[in-house]
Amino acid sequence: MRSMRRGLTHRIWLCALSGAALATLVVAGRASFTAPETAQQAAQAPAARQVGVIKSINGNAITLTTDAGADINVQVASNAVMVRVAPGQTDLKNATPIQVSDLHVGDRILVRGQLASDAKSFLAAGVIAMSRTDVEAQQRREREDWQRGIGGLVSSVDPSLKAITISVATMGGTKPVIIHTTASTVLRRYPPDSIQFDEAKPAPFDQIKPGDQLRARGTRNPDGSEFAAAEVVSGSFRNIAGTIRSIDVDAGTMTVMDLATKKPFLVKMTSKSQLRKLPPEIAQRIAFRLKATKTGTAAGAPNGAGGPPASPPSTAGGQRPAGEGSGRPGGADFQQIVNRMQTVPLTDFKKEDAVMIVATEGTASDEVTAITVLGGVEPILEAAPTGSEAMTLSPWSLGGSAGAGEETP
Repeated sequence: MRSMRRGLTHRIWLCALSGAALATLVVAGRASFTAPETAQQAAQAPAARQVGVIKSINGNAITLTTDAGADINVQVASNAVMVRVAPGQTDLKNATPIQVSDLHVGDRILVRGQLASDAKSFLAAGVIAMSRTDVEAQQRREREDWQRGIGGLVSSVDPSLKAITISVATMGGTKPVIIHTTASTVLRRYPPDSIQFDEAKPAPFDQIKPGDQLRARGTRNPDGSEFAAAEVVSGSFRNIAGTIRSIDVDAGTMTVMDLATKKPFLVKMTSKSQLRKLPPEIAQRIAFRLKATKTGTAAGAPNGAGGPPASPPSTAGGQRPAGEGSGRPGGADFQQIVNRMQTVPLTDFKKEDAVMIVATEGTASDEVTAITVLGGVEPILEAAPTGSEAMTLSPWSLGGSAGAGEETP
């Protein structure tokens, strides 16, 4: 998802700006803070600040596209304090002094100075920069970290131990895994009706409830039964497996009859909703594995429509996520197959098509906003008529989209 990429960039940037400031700068992260300075210096310090990506550079003049989407003309003062920080850096002790000539298009910068009354021009007294290549490298590392993580449905929560038990899909069904959190674990949560990763907000432990979907990155123990979380993202989502009763392309909606509840849901699409279809051969192979698991037979038939699933696409570097079994329909491998499918338009779906949907919990009981709509799943739902837990879609993209050239939570 592009939104997830933007969310990762935003969080990396905020992390880099969350420590002590240089002597003449005030830096804004999730909170504001100042380095030691005299009262007179503080009173004289300029107040405005902007954060964004460099669009163009001409001498000391920079066109900055802010995170709000506006273009601002930034003039860097000749005596401006300029430094570069690395992604993930928690203070500015190791910041490197730079000049305007060290900046490049695509770098992220925070500028501090005076904003003109027309809000289109800015005189910068200080610049903190993060190179585009460093940000992209950090994004890759963080995506791989999430891919090596773990996800599932919350089955129980222990507030006294700050532990969460989740149900994780395996070829043999599901297994419980205990997620351990500490005071340093970053806890984030999706608000209702949100489908963007960067909209997940810091939230206390007590907001995590049984039935939530949860994804964590961190370190698992040798047998995979416990997981020490560095970061946890949770939310209340709906997984719907059913058939399309009607489609309104102009309104961007479809009505789906849920096989589990036997109730219709109005599914709303947004520009961020991901619509994909499984190729028939992949759907058939996944269905074969599901049937083999249910009957306890070996899934060793020759490749073909009834054979085992093809090996899922590998992650960057040719390696599959550590701890995730190869080729199984549940867990991250199935999600990676989904993420790598080309996106398709709503017009590719027809009445009576079978679909699997992961959507926001929403505020109305019979309306949801789609995060992912997956078509071509008729064989899968025949093998698991109610959309078994082993086939639960994740609300987080964890492997990149071949169609969008993107990433991963």
